[in-house]
Amino acid sequence: MSGSPGEHGAPQRQLPYSVRFEWGLDGARAVVPGADLAVVVDVLSFTTCVSVAVDRAAMVFPYPLRDASANEFAAHHDAVLAGPRDSEGLSLSPASLRGASVLDRVVLPSPNGSTISHQLAASARQVVAVSLRNAAATAEWVRATLPADAVIAVIAAGEKWAHGALRPALEDELGAGAFIAGLAAAGRGNFSPESAAAAAAFDAAEPRLATILRGCSSGRELMDAGYADDVDIAAELNASQVVALLRDGAFQGA
Repeated sequence: MSGSPGEHGAPQRQLPYSVRFEWGLDGARAVVPGADLAVVVDVLSFTTCVSVAVDRAAMVFPYPLRDASANEFAAHHDAVLAGPRDSEGLSLSPASLRGASVLDRVVLPSPNGSTISHQLAASARQVVAVSLRNAAATAEWVRATLPADAVIAVIAAGEKWAHGALRPALEDELGAGAFIAGLAAAGRGNFSPESAAAAAAFDAAEPRLATILRGCSSGRELMDAGYADDVDIAAELNASQVVALLRDGAFQGA
């Protein structure tokens, strides 16, 4: 991942806090350098897809684009290249991964969470994919495996406006907040104000989480397009106990 600590001051890097929260690839470039763990959150739908896949013991290779280079990348890794959501077979649809008769090695391109994960693979010490489905399990894994003073950088992927700019997405703030709230429950401290605000947003939304996911911009877009099942799967709070850890270029069960 391009970028270095020297390109961002201490405030932008959220120093001296050990739990940090930022948005998109630029945010990752600011807060991930020097962190012990990078956490990528893209609830609708990349990291939810990853959670569904690793529940089935599959491997998911992140990749930015679905183009000729993606075909070559998939062939190199002996994996199936997922298609667009409206195609037959595997796609960036959690329901397609859940319903597949065979699921083993998948390349899953997306412009948000998958792109960030692919970039972080070469630079971050460890990367996990977090969704609402595995937020609590991942927070517990952090408690059990990382030292108390470990630096954790949480990245909400967000969406893109038509002209390519980042659109902060409520579902990603809530997914990040669910994980951060789990860290707080496990006794982790030293949260940046940004990360504490994300946790507070999740705490406020949790009693109506499924309704909020269906009503937010990204959820409504998917439901209007006929993908209500994908939104429902994304709302399965803490349904998975499997941590999705990036190893050898692929997310797989930790």
